[in-house]
Amino acid sequence: MGATLADIAAHAGVSEATVSRVLNDKPGVAQHKRQAVLTALDLLGYERPARLRRRTGRPVGLLLPELINPVFPAFAQALGPNFARRGFTPLIGSQSEGGLDEDEYIDMFIEAGAAGIVFFSGRHSDSGFPMERYIQLLGLGLPLAFVNGYRTGVDAPFFSIDEHSAMELAVRHLTAMGHRRIGLAVGQESYVAAQRKSEGFHSAMKKHAGDGARGVIEPSLYTDDGGISAGRALIAAGCTAVVCANDLIAVGVLAEARRQGLELPRDLSVVGFDDSVIARHAWPPLTTVRQPVTAMGVAIADAFVGEMNGIRASRTEYLFQPELVVRESTGPARA
Repeated sequence: MGATLADIAAHAGVSEATVSRVLNDKPGVAQHKRQAVLTALDLLGYERPARLRRRTGRPVGLLLPELINPVFPAFAQALGPNFARRGFTPLIGSQSEGGLDEDEYIDMFIEAGAAGIVFFSGRHSDSGFPMERYIQLLGLGLPLAFVNGYRTGVDAPFFSIDEHSAMELAVRHLTAMGHRRIGLAVGQESYVAAQRKSEGFHSAMKKHAGDGARGVIEPSLYTDDGGISAGRALIAAGCTAVVCANDLIAVGVLAEARRQGLELPRDLSVVGFDDSVIARHAWPPLTTVRQPVTAMGVAIADAFVGEMNGIRASRTEYLFQPELVVRESTGPARA
């Protein structure tokens, strides 16, 4: 067992004495060291002692930014059975005002013995946020994965929807119906997704809208209130169509258009993003760019379970193709 202790200690970056204390479930070991030892056991293929085994599947942390936007519960719903079939039990954390922040959830997941953590549109998705905390966790041997918000310099798998293709679909749809003054309600500009949407929007407008066309970008919060504010500005700018960064923003744009007495889609066409449950029940039902949540859930679970079992996932960003779902919120441009 001496060589085995040495292997585990080397992989976990701790002493053999620390490994021994963890295996015998003794107190006096820092939680991050205990987790590093348990992770090393799993990755090296050693069976945990009976006292350290869990009756349910090993937990894996899923950290969502919120539950108000239905796309995030949809991701959790898609991932849950995919992890369960592979022997893992999801622990779901959602950040909200006055609740736990990302660092506190990370500590909670580690204390619960999480085999890894998947971050959905978390702090990593803000291009101005430093990545040292994630790099530190990876250095402790804790596998991580990130959804929507690619960043360089982090040795972990990233999963994203192709924002450029999404804007291509939306703009092509609108220009085919004669729209030339199109707005983009894009969300906060520091976010990777917003930057990619803006780039894709400019590119698609240049390609499809022709000379003299005008694209207007209006930053907003990722909420229906943000959509109301952005909608007001874009309508004032003379836009006949608005593409939105998510369905919540689109609902806000629809509400502002109705408040101003506009008829939808005769006076204003609106395209959402995500194809969350609210898109089907908005009024009018929302044309939107679908995020392939179910397919992403399978791919994330496959790649990340391999990662947690020591099978390295690709470090090239996993990009998923969107789909345009046409409903009643878009129509021909007014004369």
